[in-house]
Amino acid sequence: MSFWRKLKDIQKTLQSDIQAVFDRDPAARSTLEVILTYSGLHAIWAHRIARIFYRLRWFLIARAISQISRFFTGIEIHPGARIGKGCFIDHGMGVVIGETCEIGNYVTIYQGVTLGGTGKEKGKRHPTIEDHVMIASGAKVLGSIRVGRASKIGAGSVVLREVPPNSTVVGVPGRVVVQDGVRVQTDLDQVNLPDPVAETLQSLKKEIKELRREIEQLKGGQKGLTVVEPKQE
Repeated sequence: MSFWRKLKDIQKTLQSDIQAVFDRDPAARSTLEVILTYSGLHAIWAHRIARIFYRLRWFLIARAISQISRFFTGIEIHPGARIGKGCFIDHGMGVVIGETCEIGNYVTIYQGVTLGGTGKEKGKRHPTIEDHVMIASGAKVLGSIRVGRASKIGAGSVVLREVPPNSTVVGVPGRVVVQDGVRVQTDLDQVNLPDPVAETLQSLKKEIKELRREIEQLKGGQKGLTVVEPKQE
């Protein structure tokens, strides 16, 4: 591949990173504003530079760039991670992306997300995130697992198992609550997702109410009883 071809590909990738901000953040007003003020974009661009040095095996320079970016943006991306085009990190404070993590195209990541390892694996120990995935605030995706294309990870979820494509995952530990049969929306709604924890609590409240009703009935029955004392001879 010629130098000019590589330069053109880099230009297209940077343009897709900028366009991702406009596509997914209604607060973005101008290209200049996005370039100057979006820390998520700064972190991704710093990572793309660090990744070049990492592939050249200049690991110290790559890690230095990564740590400088972390200092200014609050986003930690290991230079070994692979990030596709059009990735959008919104706000981004506290985001951590591990060394062997692979992120596809047009992925959206919100603040406080961790794409990390479990501490048990060797080699490929971080998740693979396929295209068009949305990972909401505070979610943790841990281990060498795959999150399928166009899936949603709900806020605060802890995902430890494979996620099929077109799925919605919520809870701790995370479990799939919507898959295929219900079309995954392309919007970025982090609120209106099914919540298995809330559903379980509602079920428990219903059972407690039934138990209280039965106890009250038993108490009422005992009040109507006449106690007969045994005769003493």
